[in-house]
Amino acid sequence: MAILSYSEKEIDTIAKTVLEAVPSRTLCFNGEMGAGKTTLIKALIRCLGSTNQGNSPTFGLVNEYHLDNGELLGYHFDFYRLNDELEAYDMGFEDYLAQDCWVFIEWPEKIPSLLPENAINIKIDIVDTITREISFME
Repeated sequence: MAILSYSEKEIDTIAKTVLEAVPSRTLCFNGEMGAGKTTLIKALIRCLGSTNQGNSPTFGLVNEYHLDNGELLGYHFDFYRLNDELEAYDMGFEDYLAQDCWVFIEWPEKIPSLLPENAINIKIDIVDTITREISFME
């Protein structure tokens, strides 16, 4: 996929494009603070059918999302506050990965050895105060 530029007004369209492009349901979001990682993940969750719109799980580390029928949609992890991988391991991160659902991970560089091989790395760059660029990383 080429690099795509978008504004927050176009976030739902970008979310649909991402969902159509990814071969895995484990997505890792890379970008500096304020790049819009949480905003994009919220749009992805909406596009997947959840009306549950939580905030970034920075303090609790993980948010769980369900469809309206109660079915598990997935998990959103924010590892910004982790000191080391052991903290993610101790919280049962591998158990979350073993479930058949979407997994959205912010700050994946904090847990490199715990990431599955099929995880897709998505990079969000700030172009200016309105515009972001999204690309898939190797």
